[in-house]
Amino acid sequence: MEPLKTSADVLFILLGAIMVLAMHAGFAFLELGTVRRKNQVNALMKILVDFAVSTIAYFFVGYAVAYGTTFFTGAESLAGKSGYELVRFFFLLTFAAAIPAIVSGGIAERSRFNPQIAATCALVGLAYPFFEGIAWNQALGVQAALKSAFGAEFHDFAGSVVVHAFGGWVALAAVLLLGPRHGRYTKDGRVVAFPPSNIPFLALGAWVLSVGWFGFNVMSAQTIDKVSGLVAANSLLAMAGGTIAGLVVGRNDPGFVHNGPLAGLVAVCAGSDVMHPLGALATGLVAGGLFVAMFNATQNRLRIDDVLGVWPLHGLCGAWGGIACGLFGQKALGGLGGVSLASQLAGTALGVATALASGFAIYGALKAVVGIRLDAEEEFEGADLSVHRITATPEREERA
Repeated sequence: MEPLKTSADVLFILLGAIMVLAMHAGFAFLELGTVRRKNQVNALMKILVDFAVSTIAYFFVGYAVAYGTTFFTGAESLAGKSGYELVRFFFLLTFAAAIPAIVSGGIAERSRFNPQIAATCALVGLAYPFFEGIAWNQALGVQAALKSAFGAEFHDFAGSVVVHAFGGWVALAAVLLLGPRHGRYTKDGRVVAFPPSNIPFLALGAWVLSVGWFGFNVMSAQTIDKVSGLVAANSLLAMAGGTIAGLVVGRNDPGFVHNGPLAGLVAVCAGSDVMHPLGALATGLVAGGLFVAMFNATQNRLRIDDVLGVWPLHGLCGAWGGIACGLFGQKALGGLGGVSLASQLAGTALGVATALASGFAIYGALKAVVGIRLDAEEEFEGADLSVHRITATPEREERA
């Protein structure tokens, strides 16, 4: 029998929703500080509009796809259990809306605005809820099959794979379909640096995300009786480990230092409720080093122009988090147990495959039908069509 949801549960999950909503300001400032100055306004607009579109797509379609619950009933029914189902929708919406926010950082500075809005609708309304339902709502019998085969279900407490890896691997597909920014790589093989425009804004974004992450992780319990201080402590240790690894492996680079805690927090989401704090620290250390190494490899050797490094940060560190849960969640390594490394590998692989397929399908279709990239002149001038006329220069008004 489902336990009765109280007004305290409503307040608990509402506070979590507000904290994760605030994280979207962190996404905005992180992107704002990383892109070139001419693209800063577009970055801010894109994050806010993506969230609004995500809200509508998840309310009308996505939540029902994941959990089979719709809101097309009377207000009296919706107010049942103190409106718990509505604030649960709000909380889980903030997770869903992280997908386009993650993608936004990878495709920054050369993606068209309107096709990205269409992609947000498809991602938040269909693609993400499809995997969310598998991982968190027993859809398609996948979890039951994993438990039967390996003794435990795929465990992802707060979304290392369900949210972060999914968003990161969708972003990889979008980045590959877009191609690099003009001038990023020269014909003679040189890599041209496009340095961050504002390190203080980048740092502010990282701090806002880090603080909000404690709502992301701790409030994933969803009811107050299930809250655990272990989740908070593990999040803190992983954040510290990622920061130290970013500092050391990144050789004091401020961009790596401020992305280090995010790498650790991405990775610890999955197992934050079952790991020992030392396991969380190790998870964060590995994630911070992994981000730095793979960001450099992506940009310089693979020549994939992922502006904020969202594939290494979310895609790879998220996948590592799914696997780390199966390692450090084991009782032999100080964890609480109840996890299976084989199930973690299988669930992580399924999440990555679903995300890649979704990314190539959605952005590939948009590229073929309407195009997803700014033309060379718009990219050079930073003249994304999303800029409203109230902020346009007189010269741009005259040209328009």
